[in-house]
Amino acid sequence: QVQLVESGGGLVQPGGTLRLSCVASGSFFRLYAVGWYRQVAGKQRELVAGITITGNTNYADFVKGRFTISRDNAKKTVYLQMNSLKPEDTAVYYCNGVRGTVTSWGQGTQVTVSS
Repeated sequence: QVQLVESGGGLVQPGGTLRLSCVASGSFFRLYAVGWYRQVAGKQRELVAGITITGNTNYADFVKGRFTISRDNAKKTVYLQMNSLKPEDTAVYYCNGVRGTVTSWGQGTQVTVSS
């Protein structure tokens, strides 16, 4: 099972950019599908973007055209490039790795979009 650590969050103005990283430790990261989720206090965690082991991607409608997910298996890292950020993107962002019945979550990184 992999362990995941997110980084790259912070405070950014509306219209700004951030790049989140999800770094894995452990074996067989390349065999994990990975998703970025976000959660606002009091609300359910929601999927933002996902990437399969073959590199296929999917996005929630509310981030299409603004966010890009990618992976570098050699670095055991999945990225979430976030452009044109909006105040409603403010949340804790988590990465999740899935391989069969095994799932791992990171601890989350806070993203705050505010002027």
